[in-house]
Amino acid sequence: MPVAPLSANQLRRKCDPSVFNFQDTSFLTPSRGLIGQQRAVEATEFGLSIQYDGYNLYMAGEPGVGKTRYALECAQRQARYMPTPDDWCYVYNFEDSNRPKAINLPAGMGKEFKKDMEDFVKVIEQEISKAFDGEEYEEERSRIIKVFRDKKDELVLKLSNQASERGFRVKLANSGVYFMPIIDGEPLSEEDFRALDEETKIELSKSSEALQKETAETIRKIRELEMDAENAIQEWEHQIALYAVGIHIEDLKNKYNEYPLIISYLDAVREDILMNIEELAGPRYSDEQQNIVTQFLMKKGGEDNPYSRYKVNLLVDNSRLRGAPVIVDYNPTYYNLMGRCEYENELGTMITDYTLIKPGLFHQANGGFLILQINDVISNPQAFEAIKRTLKTRQIVIENIKEQMGLVAVSALKPEPIPVNVKIIFVGSPEIYHILYNYDRDFKKFFKIKADFDDHMDWNDENVQRLAQYIGAFCRKEGVKHFDRTGVAEVVNYSSWIVQDQNKLTTRFSEIVNILGEAGTWANIEGSPIVSERHVKKAIAEKKKRSNKYHKELLELIREGTLLIDTDGYKVGQINGLAVVNLGDYTFGKPSRITAATYMGKTGILDIEREAETGGTTHSKGVLILSGYIGKKYAQEKPLSLAASICFEQLYSGIEGDSASSAELFAILSSLSELPVYQGLAVTGSVNQMGDIQPIGGTTFKIEGFFEICKINGLTGKQGVIIPYQNIKNLVLSDEVVEAVEKGLFHIYPIKTVDEGIELLTGVPAGEKLPDGTYPPGTVNDRVYKKLHYFAETTAKYL
Repeated sequence: MPVAPLSANQLRRKCDPSVFNFQDTSFLTPSRGLIGQQRAVEATEFGLSIQYDGYNLYMAGEPGVGKTRYALECAQRQARYMPTPDDWCYVYNFEDSNRPKAINLPAGMGKEFKKDMEDFVKVIEQEISKAFDGEEYEEERSRIIKVFRDKKDELVLKLSNQASERGFRVKLANSGVYFMPIIDGEPLSEEDFRALDEETKIELSKSSEALQKETAETIRKIRELEMDAENAIQEWEHQIALYAVGIHIEDLKNKYNEYPLIISYLDAVREDILMNIEELAGPRYSDEQQNIVTQFLMKKGGEDNPYSRYKVNLLVDNSRLRGAPVIVDYNPTYYNLMGRCEYENELGTMITDYTLIKPGLFHQANGGFLILQINDVISNPQAFEAIKRTLKTRQIVIENIKEQMGLVAVSALKPEPIPVNVKIIFVGSPEIYHILYNYDRDFKKFFKIKADFDDHMDWNDENVQRLAQYIGAFCRKEGVKHFDRTGVAEVVNYSSWIVQDQNKLTTRFSEIVNILGEAGTWANIEGSPIVSERHVKKAIAEKKKRSNKYHKELLELIREGTLLIDTDGYKVGQINGLAVVNLGDYTFGKPSRITAATYMGKTGILDIEREAETGGTTHSKGVLILSGYIGKKYAQEKPLSLAASICFEQLYSGIEGDSASSAELFAILSSLSELPVYQGLAVTGSVNQMGDIQPIGGTTFKIEGFFEICKINGLTGKQGVIIPYQNIKNLVLSDEVVEAVEKGLFHIYPIKTVDEGIELLTGVPAGEKLPDGTYPPGTVNDRVYKKLHYFAETTAKYL
C-alpha cells in the first residue's frame, strides 16, 4: 500500500489560546518552584537535607534551565531553618607571633568583642600613661632610688676609709674604681711614684692588692643593690600596671566567662602587658607631645604601636545574618576561596600581620551553603584541589599558594586553621560531571548527590499554565508589557520549536526570556499596550534574520547554479540527501546531492568521504551497514559481487552522522536497478541491516531547508521530503511550509522500511520476496537481484 503524505495538522502542534482563562498575564499569580524538573527537585531537596559528610551536590544540566537560580532559592529556603553560625576572629599569638590564634563566638558577639578590645586598649593606654606620669609613681621611684643610693654611699664610704688606712685615696670614675697612693697627705703622681725606692713600691703594691679584693666585694654588693633597686622598681611598676589593667581585664573575663578561648586570651594579654610595661609606658612626654605621639602610632599601626597586638581581627561577622549563610560566587580563585594574608609596603619592605588576614568564600559560607559554577572552578589553578582538600580535612587553611607550590620561599603567617562545615553546590554540564566522576578519584567521595536537570518537559495543561505564570512573573520583574492569550500561546509554540518535539516544551528558560524581552520591545516600538502573537512572531523572525547570513548566501549559490541541486526530473543513481548546519546561534537544513556508481568487482561499497577523510566515524558506520543490508537481501543464493562508490557532491567541509545512510542506499539501489529517482523528493533517515528506517535529528530544519530550495526553483506540487515514521512527533514546521502542504504544493512522506522509500522515489513497486527466493518481475528488488546475480556470474568467469 503506497505511503500517504502527512496532513497539515500533523506537521506541528499549536497551542490554542482558548485554553487560557485570563485576558493577559497581569491577572496571573507568579509561579513558584521549578517547572518540569521533578527529578531534579527531589534530588536537590534530599541533598540539602542530608547532613552527612560527602553529600555535596552537583546540579547537572544544559545552560539556561535555571540551575543556579533554583540552587540559590532552595539553599536560602533551607538556610532559614538552620542555626546562625559563629563569628570568627583572629588574635595575636603571644607565644608565636607568626601563628595567629582563631577564636569563635556566637553570631554578633565577634563585633562586640572587637569593640570591647578597642575600648580596652584606649582605656589602658590612658591608665598606664596616667599612672606612670603621676606624682605617686615618681615619689615611690625616687624613694627606691634614694634607698639604693644611700646604701651605695655607705659601701663607698666604707671602702674609702679602708683605703685611707692603707695609704690610698679612692677615685670613682665611669670606667671603674681607682686607688691613688698618699704620701704626707698628698697623692703621688706617676713621676713621684717612679722616684720611690723599691721597698716602698713593694709595700704600696701589697696594700693595693688587698684593697682590690675588698673593692671587688664592695662592687659585688653594689651590683646586688642595683638589681634589688631594679626589681623593686619593676615590682612597683607591675603593681601599678596590674592596678591599671587588672580591673578592666577582670571585667572582660566576667563578660566572656563562658568562652574558655577568650579567658585564655585575656590572661595572655595581661601577662604581655606586665612583661612589656616599660615599652607600653614609653618615654615621658608633655601632655601635648603625648597626644601627638599617640595619634601618630594609631595611624601607623603595626608593630610600631605596641598596643596594636591587642587588636581583634574580626574575620567573619554574622551579626546581620538570620539562619545559615548562602554564598554564590563566579570567581572562585584560590585566594577568593581560602582567604589570604595581605601585605603592606613599609619603607620598601613588604610586611604583614594578623590584622591583614582576609576571609575567603569558605569563611563566609561556613555553616551554610556555597554555590559555584564548575567551569569557573576548574578554570582557576588550584581552586578545585583546594575545595577537595578543605572538604577532606574539614579545615580552612590560609596559606600562600606560591609557598605551597614551592615556587618561592616566603616568610608568611600561618594562621590557625578554622573548622569548616559547608555544603558545596556545583552547577555545571553533565559532560563535566561524568569526566570528574570517572577520572577524579575524590570527586565521587565528596559529591554524592547529582541533581539532573532536563532540557525539556511534557506539553500538558499543568506545564502550559505554569509557563504562562512564569511569563507574568517575568513581565512584573523586568517591567515588560504583559502578554495576552495569543502571545502566551505563541511562546508555548516557540518553546516546543526549541526542543523540536510536538509533545515537549523547553526548560531552557533563558531562551524563552530572550524572546519575551524582544517581543516586549517590538510591542513598545509599535506602541501596543499589550504583547500579542504578532509581536512574538516578529521577535522570532527578527532573531533568525540577524543570524541567517550564511544560510542566505548558500541559497544564493543554489539560485545561481553554483551549487547543483535538482528539485525536479529523474536521475539514475542520484538523490538529494539532507544535512543540518549548526552555527551555534542559528541552525538550518542543507540539501546535498548524493551520487552512487555501481559496477562489477569485489571491492564492496567505497565511501569516498571516508577515503578523503572528510567523513566522520558515525557516517562511515552507516555506509558499512549498507553492505550488510544488500548482502542479506540479495545474496543468499550466490556470493555478493559488487563494487560501488558513493559521494556527497560539492561537499568540502566534511560530513558526520548516519542520517544520510538511507539516501545513500536508495542511490545505490537506483544505480543497480537502473531506475531513475525523482529529484523533487529529498531523503533523510538512517537504516539498519534489516532494512528498517531509523529516526534522526533535525527533521524540521532539513524539511524547511529543502522547501526553501524548491521554492527558489519553483514548486511543482510533487516535491517533498521523505522522513522516518518515528520523526513525525519532531515536526514543528513553519507557517509557510504548513500552508504549502495544505495547498498540495509540498508533501511529507513518513516511511518505515527501505521498500516504502524506493517505491516513492522510483514510482515502481519494490516487490515482496517470493517463496523461491526471487522477486516479482519488473519490481525494484527484482531488477537489483538480477543485476547482482549477473555481476556474480560474470565475475566468476574471470577468476
